[in-house]
Amino acid sequence: MHPIQAKGPSAAAPSPVPRLTASSDSSPRAKRQHRPNRPHRPNRPHQPDRPDPAADAVDADVAGAVGGALEQVLADRLARAGALDALFAVELAGRVARFTREGGKRTRSQLLWWSMRACGGGDGPTVAATLRIGAALELLQTCALVHDDLMDGSALRRGRPTLHADLRDRYAGSAPADRTARFGEASAVLAGDLALAWADDVVSETPLGPAAATVRRVWSDMRTEMVAGQFLDLQGQLTGSRSRPQALRAAHLKSALYSVQRPLALGAAMAGADGRTTRALCSAGRCVGMAFQLRDDLDDVFGDPHLTGKSCGDDIRNGKPTYLAALALTRADAAADRPAMTVLEQALGNEDLTPAGLDGVRDVLVRTGARQAVEEKIARLSARGLRHFDGALADSVAKSRLRGLLTAATASRATDGPPDRVRPAPAAPPEGSAAPETRR
Repeated sequence: MHPIQAKGPSAAAPSPVPRLTASSDSSPRAKRQHRPNRPHRPNRPHQPDRPDPAADAVDADVAGAVGGALEQVLADRLARAGALDALFAVELAGRVARFTREGGKRTRSQLLWWSMRACGGGDGPTVAATLRIGAALELLQTCALVHDDLMDGSALRRGRPTLHADLRDRYAGSAPADRTARFGEASAVLAGDLALAWADDVVSETPLGPAAATVRRVWSDMRTEMVAGQFLDLQGQLTGSRSRPQALRAAHLKSALYSVQRPLALGAAMAGADGRTTRALCSAGRCVGMAFQLRDDLDDVFGDPHLTGKSCGDDIRNGKPTYLAALALTRADAAADRPAMTVLEQALGNEDLTPAGLDGVRDVLVRTGARQAVEEKIARLSARGLRHFDGALADSVAKSRLRGLLTAATASRATDGPPDRVRPAPAAPPEGSAAPETRR
């Protein structure tokens, strides 16, 4: 996978994460907000110079508007693929397009949109550019999910065969089973790469105005963070790592940044938000994003498959180095609970773990207090993130919608809900909001 090469100022090497959020102060659009004859108001968002009715229309159906922009992108890419080769267009490019069209809730795109709106964006060019960046996020999500499914050996995604399984089955009988399986896996690598290439094309071809350098830097950093987090996840599986710090680091890079913090940063950049606002939004996104990943760890074991869209126990069977598992092992060891240690050691990485075996793991997670402790950590992170968020922006409808999305990101999808002693995060999400789809 080769990164796009931006032209001009954006061709500089990606800056570290701390400088990324702080550098928003230097954007041309941000500088216009600091007029010498007016006091600076840190909580007052940038107001668009040319309000456009199109922004209000998108507000009414953000997912639909992003879907419309995505359709335009996919139609163009499929036409180019067809001109190149008909078989490639149908068998590979067509599958990438279909997977992306049938995507989840578009929540990363919604975070991007409502961040832009809450920061005061909404003129015509910003609306058009933000929708295209939203479409690029959906294509990036396709890349992540197709590759994740392949690496995890998953058979189902959204209730349907994963892309590599679909291609394997498509050519069943054409060659020995091991060869068709390998073909499906290799083709999935290409499919993910194609989705990433299309996503990069959209970003590089979108007129971004003063936001160009910041948006492209955030985009570049986000892609590298995803790869780094995925590698740490795989390395932890291979080595059987049970380090809590390493589990949190992998979750931060692989999911928290990509699912919440970076979409918020992109939206702030599109609106020309000042550095203080951007930093506060990124702090909120970092906390909520980590809480979201911890919630996903719990939902993998305790979640309702009808609500999560996935089978239970995949993290346990794959031996993923989650914070939940590391904490349970630490607590069992500290309490000299040998039966609990045995259950966990025999289950983690056991691809043949039975439903009864998974029930045993659930019992240990509850009995050691690991589940309760993770629930409490989620509640603390969520509350901290919302405090950062509430102080970042002036009250508005867009702020309320964005807050609802952040709140929904950490909601439990377990059949029995969170333990009674844990209070849910404040504020119910608005109608239509949903938690980001997990990358696994």
